[in-house]
Order: sequence, then C-alpha cells, then structure tokens
Amino acid sequence: MEGVSYQRFPKVKIRELKDDYCKFELRDTDASMANALRRVMIAEVPTIAIDLVEIEVNSSVLNDEFIAHRLGLIPLTSERAMSMRFSRDCDACDGDGQCEFCSVEFHLRAKCISDQTLDVTSKDLYSSDHTVVPVDFSDSASGYDNSEQRGIIIVKLRRGQELRLRAIARKGIGKDHAKWSPAATVTFMYEPEIHINEDLMETLTLEEKRSWVDSSPTKVFDIDPNTNQVVVVDPEAYTYDDEVLKKADAMGKSGLVEIYAKEDCFIFTVESTGAIKASQLVLNAIEILKQKLDAVRLSEDTVEADDQFGELGAHMRGG
Repeated sequence: MEGVSYQRFPKVKIRELKDDYCKFELRDTDASMANALRRVMIAEVPTIAIDLVEIEVNSSVLNDEFIAHRLGLIPLTSERAMSMRFSRDCDACDGDGQCEFCSVEFHLRAKCISDQTLDVTSKDLYSSDHTVVPVDFSDSASGYDNSEQRGIIIVKLRRGQELRLRAIARKGIGKDHAKWSPAATVTFMYEPEIHINEDLMETLTLEEKRSWVDSSPTKVFDIDPNTNQVVVVDPEAYTYDDEVLKKADAMGKSGLVEIYAKEDCFIFTVESTGAIKASQLVLNAIEILKQKLDAVRLSEDTVEADDQFGELGAHMRGG
C-alpha cells in the first residue's frame, strides 16, 4: 500500500565475545534479514589467502598440487582485506594480481639435513607484509609448551629432502572458494518461548514429572527441590525436537507445555577461522550488507529514471 512504511529498527545485544567466537542476539527483524547476514558472513566478507604457488624445488613425498592446495587453506591475518583491491580490478598491475595494492608475496625455504624428521609448517612462510601472516593458534594459557606449537603442518621432510617455493596471496570471498571464507561456522536459532500449564502439571505425580523432564534430550527443564514444581532452567537449550510434546501426548496430558519460536528474535553463534576477529567479521558483514542494499536501491532509482525519461536516461548512462 502506497505511503505505508515497513521499516524496522533491528537491535543487537552481545552475549559473549572472544577473538574467534561471538554470540549475540538479533531482535526486531525477520528471518530474511537474519539469513542474509549469515550468508554474507560465510560467503561475502573478504579475506586474504594464497592463490598462486610457484614451486622451485620439491623433493618431498607430496606432489606440487597437493602442497599448493594445503597452502591455500592456511588462514592468513586479513585485517586489511577490506581496504585491498581485488586483483581483477587492480589498475596498478593491469589485473596481473602481483602488486602491493592487491597481493602479498610469501617465500618458503626448508631443507632437512638431519636424521630427524623436519616439520615444515605455516610459521616457515615469510611474508612481504608484516600485517598479513599465517594465523598463530598458539595459546599461552593452554598449558602446553609453545615451542611445540609451530603452526599448521604443510609437509614433513626426511634427510636430503627440500622444499622451496614462492606464493602470492590475494583478496577474495568465500563465494569464489572456501579458502577465502573467514567463518568456521555461523548459525542462528529462533529464541524459544516456553509456557508450562501449571494446573495440568499439578495433576502429575513426582515420578511422572521426572519422567517428563528426562524426556528432553537437553537440559531445558528441572524440578525445584523445594516446591517439586517443574521449572524452565535453560530455554535456549531447546532444540525444537518436540520430544517433551510427544511425551505429554503419550501421558494423555496434551497442552502440558506450549513452545513457540519468537519470529523476530534470533540467537547467533559465530566462529572465526582466525583470519579476522569474530567481532570484525560481524561488523564487516553488516557493512557489506548495507552496500548491497544501497546497490538495490540505486538500481530501483535507475529503473524509475528510465520509466520517466525513456531512452534519454539509458543513453546518459551509456546504455
């Protein structure tokens, strides 16, 4: 209907935040927006990954293509990815993809000269840009000796074996190849709303209450030891499996509990590969989603201009 606005004002509340993990609530919006945000985080937030490998010497047991594939999957710190150019759009190198504006160069040189197996890892990659390096997964709080955590193993060498290569890392998105996806996993669930029929619940014996509570695969309900009443302890642990509803029906107590999904409230869980922080992943996804929506709005304005000015509008755009 003309003149009616369907504009909504989504709200975000952060629940838990770590470098590689984020849990937040998205409210006052619908599933289309939540899923659009999820898909952008997985497939359209750019990162940097190795895209070209030139093998100089390889006498290891792995062939060149195998090593090149493993190198491509090593996550690289990608804080500057948003400001980099895509190699196909770079005018400084005419799309060659080997200049400082659209690429980062890596070198690896390793040779085993002892009888002990040599592990060639991501930390043996030397970058031309100190801001773009393989992600360091070592954790001083883990209690392990950091000397043993030497990065992601690329190949193992025995005495006399050698590996020398040059690699070019470029900006890309997960839609083109999974190696550019910054997200290990992005999921969302509807926030559940659970209402227990207290009057019907009081008709059950304590054993029946325990049996009903135990029918849930996750710890959603419990029995208060003081009042012997069934209480909801963790509504978000509910996985929409309907087991408690089936149990209530089997006991002849239909309507014992009502469970609804709030259709405008979503709980997101985001895990990053380490290429960028989880918080930055969410912010970049929102920025990219805004750009895509602006592009849609601009295209609608262009169509309206064509309708109004006909061939003149298309001619002014060079169409």
